[in-house]
Amino acid sequence: MREIILDTETTGLDPLRGDRLVEIGGIELINHFPTGRTYHVYINPERDMPDEAFRVHGLSAAFLSDKPRFAEVVDDFWSFVEDARLVIHNASFDMGFINAELKRVGRTLFPMDRVVDTLAMARRRFPGSPASLDALCSRFGIDNSRRTRHGALLDAELLADVYIELIGGRQASFGLADAGRATQRAARGQAVLVQRLVPLTPRLTEEDIAAHAAFIEEFGDKAIWYDQLPRPAAEPSALTPR
Repeated sequence: MREIILDTETTGLDPLRGDRLVEIGGIELINHFPTGRTYHVYINPERDMPDEAFRVHGLSAAFLSDKPRFAEVVDDFWSFVEDARLVIHNASFDMGFINAELKRVGRTLFPMDRVVDTLAMARRRFPGSPASLDALCSRFGIDNSRRTRHGALLDAELLADVYIELIGGRQASFGLADAGRATQRAARGQAVLVQRLVPLTPRLTEEDIAAHAAFIEEFGDKAIWYDQLPRPAAEPSALTPR
């Protein structure tokens, strides 16, 4: 199953009153495993940037003035999401803007039955508790210290972690969520340390193991290896009942 963790930034709260998309960030999952494939674009909204929105994401009209318009990125965006299920926090907000932009350029709207709302998931799982992205990062012990302002790709990365927790935790992902983020960080030139996901097949033979056990026995019962290895079973003696 292919899913896209998606987030957007906008000029305001209502696409029906002229607010526009200014940033889209997405992360691809296959069967809940990050593939390392991402999508990120800044968009020229062809309008001013209200102060309230600028304080949220820090994207000014001047910064966005030379960025592509939505009509210029729609093909790449659609190629990325195409047949996937979208996973979005507060999906009605982001999808309202995405479908408004698609409608504006005469494209097919994205069907809402292919959208998962993690805000609704969190509210069902933790009724009465805060369900913002920051609150869920805190609940699940996810480091969101880089989130000094909203940013579509960073928020999508955090939401990927939250989503994995909401559907069953890191056990369900077999640690591959961390591997996916490591791939993304490597692409940005950041140092990463990736653990092997599938252990190598042991190269020791039965003879090697027996020889090592015999070697340890030479040091007696207080050998430090016994702190990590099980002690060999004692051979039954003639005086020991069986």
